Amino acid sequence: MPKITGMQIGIIVLTIATALIHLVLAFVYPDPQMMVLFILNAAGFLILLVAYFLPQLAGYRNITRWLLIAFAAVTIIGYFVVNGVKMDPLGLITKAIEVALIVLLWLDGRK
Repeated sequence: MPKITGMQIGIIVLTIATALIHLVLAFVYPDPQMMVLFILNAAGFLILLVAYFLPQLAGYRNITRWLLIAFAAVTIIGYFVVNGVKMDPLGLITKAIEVALIVLLWLDGRK
């Protein structure tokens, strides 16, 4: 079993953090359509995280990394499409987490 690096622990923590934030938002947001989007977003992050580290899918790790990077980028873009320039603290924290996740994934791919 390969040893998990500090960078990969960071990927796990950041992915779970953004997934949990979106899951919590799903249950506090008044719009049912946004609730569904938040739940799907949380599920997408968690599914891609599992796929990234699942030993049976190790041969697809590079593809999974790029899918997770793209998913985080689309999530960031979606935030600004929905909210415009209005930025709330939780939104900015979540976007910072997602940017950090993208950076760690990119660096993890370079090793």
